[in-house]
Amino acid sequence: MIKKTTSGWQVDIQPQGRGGKRFRKIFANLAEAKNWEAFIRSSTNKDQDWIPEKKDLRKLSEIIKIWYEAHGKNLSNERDTYSRLKNMVTALKDPIADQLTPQMFTKYRSERIEGGLSLNSFNREHSYLRAVFNELIRLNLWKKANPVSAIRQFKIADKELGYLDADEIKRLLTELLDAEKNSDVYLIAKVCLSTGSRWSEAENLRPSNIKKGVIEFINTKNKKMRAIPISKELQDEIQAHDVKENGRYFGSSMGAFKSGVARAGIALPDGQLTHVLRHTFASSFMQGGGNILTLQKILGHQSLHMTMRYAHLAPTHLEAVKLLNPLVNL
Repeated sequence: MIKKTTSGWQVDIQPQGRGGKRFRKIFANLAEAKNWEAFIRSSTNKDQDWIPEKKDLRKLSEIIKIWYEAHGKNLSNERDTYSRLKNMVTALKDPIADQLTPQMFTKYRSERIEGGLSLNSFNREHSYLRAVFNELIRLNLWKKANPVSAIRQFKIADKELGYLDADEIKRLLTELLDAEKNSDVYLIAKVCLSTGSRWSEAENLRPSNIKKGVIEFINTKNKKMRAIPISKELQDEIQAHDVKENGRYFGSSMGAFKSGVARAGIALPDGQLTHVLRHTFASSFMQGGGNILTLQKILGHQSLHMTMRYAHLAPTHLEAVKLLNPLVNL
């Protein structure tokens, strides 16, 4: 911009736009002012290395929205993830994303934990925000470093993995079979116990998912299909079950399962309601001499680390200790 002032013709320009370096100078006449303006614009176009980096003034809420439109809305749990991220933005008071520091996030973390949030839940929140910036960097929509990547997550002690013994399984299935208001819960539980599937995977089964003695779990947590063999008896039992109007065999049945557990008098570790069936399958598989790598494929774990939680249940687990400890050679 060039304008006439009492001192002469003033040039006031920002060639790189808002946030870029500003150039101002006064000249005696308009021609000199125009020449200098053209020189500055030409110079900045030719050599931009010396120009200070343009400030990114986008707020964290804008960054989250960009991530959602570019990637997040395609996730299976997009609503829950987006909601959590927006709540984090509000709690952090929606700072300019470029000014989000580890100190700010650490303060937010302390407040959340003091408010009763579990360490495991906060680790999940941290993972969500870190993943947002990582994805935007990958898509070339964020030019700087990930502001929360240097923050370490809390180490969580391994929880007790509850699983049912034979007597508990019989009591539970009896109660589920007798459930008056839900005819689906019994079969869902049998599918979980027979295949190690997650409750939601079994609950969403359709006729097309069962073929020639195999159940194909399609909408899995890691988006990979798993094909698990089942007995002919279980296949016949499922296929004889009425299909709902939505094309699925079963309706929502977690409440009925919880009631059945209570009636069977079974006490479960916190947070392991329907998941106890998956743990029970894995425990039985390893106690029966199953291979840990095979179990990983059956459960659909991306990392063997998750499956190793069941390794100690194998009959020969660490048996070599008795033969290879130093006292044996004394």
